[in-house]
Amino acid sequence: MLSHTCKAAVKAVLYLATRANTGNKSGIKEIAEAIQASEHTSAKMLQLLAKREIIHSVKGPTGGFYISNEQLHQPVINIVNAIDGPAIFHECGLGLSTCSETHPCPIHDQYKVAREIIRDLFQQTTIQTLAQKLESGDAFISDKILL
Repeated sequence: MLSHTCKAAVKAVLYLATRANTGNKSGIKEIAEAIQASEHTSAKMLQLLAKREIIHSVKGPTGGFYISNEQLHQPVINIVNAIDGPAIFHECGLGLSTCSETHPCPIHDQYKVAREIIRDLFQQTTIQTLAQKLESGDAFISDKILL
């Protein structure tokens, strides 16, 4: 459902959220490595997230990306809407352009329920809530096992 870029954006914001209390800014290379994404993809999505004020960026030699305490309280759906747009919560599960209640695809009814559950999850969950799971060690944003 979410694009590769959107998944990477959520992970990047969560990475920044775990560093929010340090006061440090993170560079593109650091973030890309932490979320296992290309620097090119990371740069484009981070710039878009900063433009949409989901995160902050500072230019220059001491610059980088960071998230403020206020931004931590945003719902995760803000990230999804910035990258993939709200249309993903209305699209057909099989990619048909004419799928609707009156002209449904074979999975229309089940997929509609799943889309609504995921949309509600993203609307009701804040960045801070997910970051707390990372900080406690109960969740991860990387396949890397750190010893």
